[in-house]
Amino acid sequence: MFTPLTPSRPAFDQDGLPYSPLYGDIYHAAQGALEQARHVFLAGNGLPERWRGRERFTVCETGFGLGLTFLALWRAWRDDPRRSRRLHVVSVEAHPFAREDLAELLRARVPAGWDDMAAQLLAQWPPLLPGLHRLDLDGGAVTLTLAFGLAEQIVPRLVLRADAFFLDGFKPSANPGMWSEPLMKALARLAAPDATAATWASAGAARRALQAAGFEVERREGFGGKLHMTVARHAPRFERRHAPAEPPSFAERHAIVVGAGIAGAGVAHALALRGWRVSVFDAAWTFPPQGGGHLAAALTPLLARDDSPRARLSRAGALRAAARWAPWMDGGIVARCGTVQQAKSDDKEAGMRAMLEELRFPADWVRPVTRDEASALAGCPTARGGVYFPGGLRVRPRLLGAALLSRPGIEVRAARVARIEALAADVPSGRRWRALDQEGATLAEAEIVVLANAAEAPRLLAASGLAADGELPGFFGQKAIAGQITLLPAQDAAWRPPRCVVAGDGYVLPAVDGACVAGSTYVHDASRAVVTAEGHAVNLDRAARLLPALAGAGLDPGAFTGWAGWRAVLPGRLPVIGESPVHGGLWAASGYASRGLSWSALGGDILAASLEGEPMVLEGDLLRMIAWR
Repeated sequence: MFTPLTPSRPAFDQDGLPYSPLYGDIYHAAQGALEQARHVFLAGNGLPERWRGRERFTVCETGFGLGLTFLALWRAWRDDPRRSRRLHVVSVEAHPFAREDLAELLRARVPAGWDDMAAQLLAQWPPLLPGLHRLDLDGGAVTLTLAFGLAEQIVPRLVLRADAFFLDGFKPSANPGMWSEPLMKALARLAAPDATAATWASAGAARRALQAAGFEVERREGFGGKLHMTVARHAPRFERRHAPAEPPSFAERHAIVVGAGIAGAGVAHALALRGWRVSVFDAAWTFPPQGGGHLAAALTPLLARDDSPRARLSRAGALRAAARWAPWMDGGIVARCGTVQQAKSDDKEAGMRAMLEELRFPADWVRPVTRDEASALAGCPTARGGVYFPGGLRVRPRLLGAALLSRPGIEVRAARVARIEALAADVPSGRRWRALDQEGATLAEAEIVVLANAAEAPRLLAASGLAADGELPGFFGQKAIAGQITLLPAQDAAWRPPRCVVAGDGYVLPAVDGACVAGSTYVHDASRAVVTAEGHAVNLDRAARLLPALAGAGLDPGAFTGWAGWRAVLPGRLPVIGESPVHGGLWAASGYASRGLSWSALGGDILAASLEGEPMVLEGDLLRMIAWR
């Protein structure tokens, strides 16, 4: 069930403390949020001692609030020379503050010397949209995953393994749902062995809910005038049926990635960011990129009135891409130009406006626009209004792929992987794979192999004897669908190229190197992906329905140039991202269809987070929809 977010607004009680009118409670004790965090949440969970010498330590927090407890935790981790190598925090917040409001609240409360942490937090603060938002801080050593939504709805969908819980909702009498037995049981399902919990609350109902969830509970001296606080250790009396998986262990942390397109580049980059050595193989690889290729493409999220799973997946992909591609943003590789998504009719334009009223998404993410507003944004007349995404991207795919693959730790070779084979389990992880070329020579051996080679993936599996007896039927439903883009001359005096992406039934992109990309065709059952004059005519007709000036520009489709390629499409038009249910250590990032840009960064982080034992960047119900099936 979709529940719109209700943001918080700065408010203060009679003593000047940050206050929530929604719950009639203050955000922290009068004696100070940082002192409360150290006494209750850090000491109550045995920190910093418990993270020392660990590869990773994960905290799950209920109630992000102003973020001061998170900043206190981060600072304690920074100050400890024996800290864990990585710190992960997952924080649930039903009523987040907008960035400007949070900045105002933190400005007066962050101590000297903490400014850089607050600045990193605010710089990556996400738009107020439901779902998960991953922030990579301290060079990636600290991750904060913000889960925006009601705790009772979003906690059961989280995928993580928590070493400690910070229970910091508003007081139980005002916010009973945050202390209920069902929520505590949902949190307990995320607990690692011997996980601890701490809270300033000492109400009997909260303690009983923790006990019912399998925690051993005790009271300790409270903080800020409170007589008691509560600490707990997860010690279930019965064997757990749904315990979080033990993080995998790899001796070499070496991966083979088959395919150097946008899918493979996203995977290789995500792994290299985490210190993996990655061997990428693609017969068509050249560096620097040569030939015309796919000049430019657009990344625009989907919308649905009920915020459907497909819309949530699309939004997650767009958000992750904007974060991961920040080093190349607003340059020659990725341009944040915005997207006008035109309605197909006047009735549908009114429907789009009504949909946004129900979703209540923030205007910095999407807003309705009239035809005049859309035309002003595009810098040329549009056929209709619709909605505008300020964060819509125009991307140079080949240049972006090359930039991602230039990350240290990645080696790319122009070679075709003809077969892969599993080797004996002679490493601590119990996994090892070999990639071979057409002559049977070994290209590389590694602990995992990732198939990111689109429509070639099923053929490679079949050639490797890894799909016997119908083991992977869903994967073999993948189809290759041809498509063509058209390059419209951007200097033609008869029409003005748009300043932003203009999309609807087709699309036209802002100019790149003197041409605007328009597209695209879908050719089923094609034997070859080729550029044709007929395909140009289809693309021009679609473009003219978006930008009426094109209809009278006198352009000749027979004189256009373009590019043709293949889409790998699975039933349901969702990709496969995950580990094979049959062959351990064999992973896929394939079936990206027409939304390779939407999936590239997200798919890479899903796969890398799984291998690293990190909290997942996507909810469990969405992960199941894209699992290898």
